[in-house]
Amino acid sequence: MDILHLSTSDIDNGGARAAYRLHDGLRSIGCTSKMLVHSKFSSDSTVIVERSPLTKLSPPISGIPLRLYPKLNSPMFSPQWFPDVLAKRVRQFNPDIVHVHWVCNGYLQIETLAKFSQPLVMTLHDMWPFTGGCHYTQECQKYQDSCGDCPQLQSGRSSDISRWVWQRKAKSWQNANLTIVATTSWMADCARSSSLFKNRRIEVIPLGLDTEKYKPINRQIARQLLNLPQDKQIVLFGAITSTSEPRKGFQLLIPALQRLAASGWADRIELVVFGSSKPEKAIELAFNTHYLGRFNDDLSLALIYSAADVMVVPSVQEAFGQTASEAISCGTPVVAFHGTGLKDIVDHQQNGYLATPFAVDDLAKGIAWVLEDGERLQKLQFQARQKSLREFASDVQASRYLSLYKEIQAEITA
Repeated sequence: MDILHLSTSDIDNGGARAAYRLHDGLRSIGCTSKMLVHSKFSSDSTVIVERSPLTKLSPPISGIPLRLYPKLNSPMFSPQWFPDVLAKRVRQFNPDIVHVHWVCNGYLQIETLAKFSQPLVMTLHDMWPFTGGCHYTQECQKYQDSCGDCPQLQSGRSSDISRWVWQRKAKSWQNANLTIVATTSWMADCARSSSLFKNRRIEVIPLGLDTEKYKPINRQIARQLLNLPQDKQIVLFGAITSTSEPRKGFQLLIPALQRLAASGWADRIELVVFGSSKPEKAIELAFNTHYLGRFNDDLSLALIYSAADVMVVPSVQEAFGQTASEAISCGTPVVAFHGTGLKDIVDHQQNGYLATPFAVDDLAKGIAWVLEDGERLQKLQFQARQKSLREFASDVQASRYLSLYKEIQAEITA
């Protein structure tokens, strides 16, 4: 089985790492797998960079239409209008399946999907594939119809860019041999309720990871290497741009920590934050805080997760939540809100705690519940690791995708 993955990059962000992990997992079970990317950050020879002049021009030019919307209040909105050469490149590779991952930032034009002759599999790393351009809808439900009058664009017009992007997807993709894969049941439900994918085949396959890289490391050693205190319980929070992206929920974690401090935990907990550097203007977090900065390598991340007693992932919207799956693979329980993709990772009071969305008091209660009983914490740690081995191991994910690829091929030849 010959698979070609299309992804804007390979390992520099969550969606890219997820695509690369699947690519690597498929190769480990005997598939021929390659990645074609706009930007490469690994040294893997099976990841190929598309170096055409159009590809180099696309990132700065692709956002030009958004200049018509000076009130745009979202950091991520992708019209994907700029031409590309990917149809020609895919013909040169001639794979059995084209697997489309996160292909925004101008990498792949919406209309290009219809030019591929191979069956297409698309993994939903965010909500962009079934919206009019936004990557997360916030509270908007217009993707269930035909977008327009987009609240993120603050356009005030039904015939805005979001309607144009939606119409282009509807027209270009209607006859494509396209199978959708959601990484969680929440994302699958969103896709099924969308006007673009409501009649598509939608499967659910969780993201995978290397459970031999993400595994428990002796907590004392991990803390020693990271220069963290041995005599405190450590609460961990982290993501790319972890403290500045509202979707990640840092603004909800702050009052939860303040409630914890006020209820008797002030001298027992310290906070560790990764994905962001220490802010110039101090944030009142109620606890001594260690800012570790950004990490991309698996060993450093496994050390960070293993050093913590609990990981808090207070996201408001999350397609999956790889920091949560990485944490439980390292035997660290996770506290999150009961909603979006995280509810597929965290089993309430089994490997963590699912708080009422988006109740700060219950988030604080969940952190305390995980930490207050040492024997219970050990059980949570064990059950976290077991779920990772059972559901998120890379060979498990790769085998599920290989079965799906074979089913799709069988339908063509039947």
